[in-house]
Amino acid sequence: MDQAPPPAVQAEGVVKRFGPTVALDGVQLTVQPGESHALVGRNGAGKSTLVSVLTGLHKADAGTVTFGGEPAPAFGDTTAWQSKVACVYQKSMVVPDLTVAENLFLNRFDDNARWISWGRLRKRAEQLLADYGVQVDPNTRARDLAVEQRQFVEIARALSFGARLIILDEPTAQLDARGIGRLFDKLRELQSQGVAFLFISHHLQEVYELCTAVTVYRDARHVLTAPVADVAKTELVAAMTGEKSGGAVAWHAAGTATPPDASAEPVLRTEGLTLEGRFEPLDLQVRPGEVLGLAGSAASGNTALGEVLAGMRKAGGGTVRVHGEAVRSGSVPHALAAGIGYIPEDRHDQGLVLGRSVAENATLTVTDQLGPWGTVLPSRTREFARGMIDSLDIKTQGPEQPVSGLSGGNQQKVVVARALARGPSVLVAVRPTAGVDVKSKDSLLGVVRRVADEGNAAVVVSDELDDLRVCDRVLALFHGRVVATFASGWTDGELVAAMEGVGERE
Repeated sequence: MDQAPPPAVQAEGVVKRFGPTVALDGVQLTVQPGESHALVGRNGAGKSTLVSVLTGLHKADAGTVTFGGEPAPAFGDTTAWQSKVACVYQKSMVVPDLTVAENLFLNRFDDNARWISWGRLRKRAEQLLADYGVQVDPNTRARDLAVEQRQFVEIARALSFGARLIILDEPTAQLDARGIGRLFDKLRELQSQGVAFLFISHHLQEVYELCTAVTVYRDARHVLTAPVADVAKTELVAAMTGEKSGGAVAWHAAGTATPPDASAEPVLRTEGLTLEGRFEPLDLQVRPGEVLGLAGSAASGNTALGEVLAGMRKAGGGTVRVHGEAVRSGSVPHALAAGIGYIPEDRHDQGLVLGRSVAENATLTVTDQLGPWGTVLPSRTREFARGMIDSLDIKTQGPEQPVSGLSGGNQQKVVVARALARGPSVLVAVRPTAGVDVKSKDSLLGVVRRVADEGNAAVVVSDELDDLRVCDRVLALFHGRVVATFASGWTDGELVAAMEGVGERE
């Protein structure tokens, strides 16, 4: 009897810590040759950390990893790791201005020649692409390829090093239905050649379409490994969320918030709002006292929708109105003037000027109020900032402290202070509690609730369930379309199912 081949990768008892944070707590994973194996879990479950360990970017603190039955290469031996495994990330890693051939053999054009033979390079590329059935012209510049074609090129490049395990991190995030179909066809073809895939996705219906086995992580621990055919979708969602019967309750205690008046004129209204490739035409109404949630993963279009509302992106069509007045699309100054405050997704890249003080960051949106004739008076800046510091309980040495010296939660409070500085009628918050501790999370969500309770409107854009509990109403988006609407009191399971595209409810 033929002995079964060793697993393409096997991880046992893997532990990884970052300071006091345990990112992986004795997890395991086994992917067989020729298998598409799904790895799923909510944000913070440990998926990305495992990928960094499996690709040699981080060294595990404990546990073992083997490829094809052999121990993983020594940490830091990049060439050896490339011969074992590769990861195709959601953001393409090809160099857009280089040709397909140049990308395939980047940094290894011809080790034995003094000069590059471009003709020989193209022939090598043609042969490599033909070996794996990738129908792409090697002379085409990478920027001119379709998204799934760039992924094919990255996969072919990885295979050319000898890797037989390919990790796919949210590979369908930027693909339409036809692109997803072409990608899956190619993956199945490569599986028949013995290539193994670790498929990481928030879209559970794709797990059932492509994969034969699934592993679930939750809170840095291994929860479940089973054949996909043996796990019902409701069981898979329950394993991801850890939800017990009865589900979750609303973030704010019952009876503490007054339900929005359904007959009141909306504070925020959109009509036919769209952004090509991101979300379909959308009509929204958010009334005084209401917090609306836009739930969905990175590919759902919810973040792009939040950015359109805040003027960070120009809509493809439709209108945004605040108190009945149209807001100029794609204009942050006009959105601010119309009464829209904005908490961006990434406080470091979009929310803060790290080299500046707490006061300067908190008052960026109100510099026109800090002195006569366009001047900015330091004394008035500090005075204004002190009011925001007291109001939001920002832990700081004072208004002049560099914002870079604050904790993550207090940095986020400075971003919130800036968003609230003009007394907005509408607060748009994109993943407002990302990377903050539990206490700061509760405080920040309390601010969002307070904005609405004062008679304004708030929109929370997030895939974090705790963020969405503050909402009076939640719309679940999937691939740019609203697939379900929930009143407060939803359960984790039903909302996650809607965000993952496995449950629809209007």
